[in-house]
Amino acid sequence: MFISTAYAQTAPAAAAGGAESTLMSLLPLVLMFVVLYFIMIRPQMKKQKEHKAMIEALAKGDEVVIAGGVLGRVAKLGDSFIHVEVANGVELQVQRPSVVQVLPKGTFGK
Repeated sequence: MFISTAYAQTAPAAAAGGAESTLMSLLPLVLMFVVLYFIMIRPQMKKQKEHKAMIEALAKGDEVVIAGGVLGRVAKLGDSFIHVEVANGVELQVQRPSVVQVLPKGTFGK
């Protein structure tokens, strides 16, 4: 009485351009990857390259900021570690990659 009869519908005909529709459905994904590359990945790689060049160019006497925000002067250089003098007679041994910035000469007072 209250239940109506349900009839199955026939399936729609398959599209003739199957390859084109697949390509068009992948196009937004490809475009998103291209935008992601130029907005995020490429600038990050450039920044890493500049940081690596800065670390390799460190020399004794350079005034630097290390990762904790501590200012100091490079006292000794090693392959993977450097000694940063933060006060007279006080040196910190840190890894080279922890150097965040090289300051202009004269920034760190005596």
